[in-house]
Amino acid sequence: MTHPNHKPSNYKNLDYSKLVTYSIKDRHSTVNIKDFSTPWKKNGSFNDFLDTLPAILAGNDLRAVISAISKAAKTGKPVCFAMGGHVIKTGMSPIIIDLMRKKIFTLIAMNGSGIIHDLETALTGGTSEDVARSIGDGSFGMAKETSAFINQAIKDAKSQSIGLGRAVGNMILKENLDFKDKSLTASGAQLDIPVTVHVAIGTDIVHMHPEFDAAACGAASYQDFKEFSSHIADLENGVFMNAGSAVILPEVFLKAITLVRNLGHRVNDFTTVNLDFIRHYRPMTNVVNRPTLGKGKGYSIVGHHEILIPLIAAGVIESF
Repeated sequence: MTHPNHKPSNYKNLDYSKLVTYSIKDRHSTVNIKDFSTPWKKNGSFNDFLDTLPAILAGNDLRAVISAISKAAKTGKPVCFAMGGHVIKTGMSPIIIDLMRKKIFTLIAMNGSGIIHDLETALTGGTSEDVARSIGDGSFGMAKETSAFINQAIKDAKSQSIGLGRAVGNMILKENLDFKDKSLTASGAQLDIPVTVHVAIGTDIVHMHPEFDAAACGAASYQDFKEFSSHIADLENGVFMNAGSAVILPEVFLKAITLVRNLGHRVNDFTTVNLDFIRHYRPMTNVVNRPTLGKGKGYSIVGHHEILIPLIAAGVIESF
């Protein structure tokens, strides 16, 4: 039954017989079989594995990132590695330390959680509190050793007029902690490679404890920002990587870039890389896109740290 208010549609039938077509042989296609992957052959090398990846999307990007890092390292240009604490929690410290020892990574930067996980790893061989288990009774973040150690390092940074990363590394070495060889800050202190720490007050468990000196922490973190910026001033033809920091390190990097450009440093042609298992707004805009406008090139590779970082590290090492 037709509704009384129904009006017949007045669209016109299109004449599909007049459709203009062309030969697919004359069309430009963005994917070609010459770019396809190749099957793995047993007993091949790691470079053979890289060659099997398709020359498409992230396959191309992975090789380009490895190439950029390798070129920078071979020519003595900076390769700065910024990270969130999750990178330590996924077991990546030994690989990062190895790249520091090989003089490939020239600067490590981390947020405030990084020194907590780094210290706990050096102290006990373990880290990453089960928050869901402890938040209910208010015991989350109340480990006395972690707080006492970090807050003493903050006091040392103040008395010695040094950055927070160096203060933590020095203290780990001074106390000769059992697992100091797995510590990024201790390795930085040993190798004289900067490990800078960029703290947002109120974000880390040590900020809840009564011995926390916010003024001293802020001063030490600012000292690290100045050291960070001095390395960004030399980033031309180098590489800046951000792994797992969704807000703090992308913001710090953007401010450092504009600071050094304002001071007259030429920082235009360099490579940036963001590694994370999802795409966040700030890393994409503040690391991959905005700073590289012009001659630079930015890459975003989506995946887990525990897979991407070893892949890139192995590719770089094999290039030497």
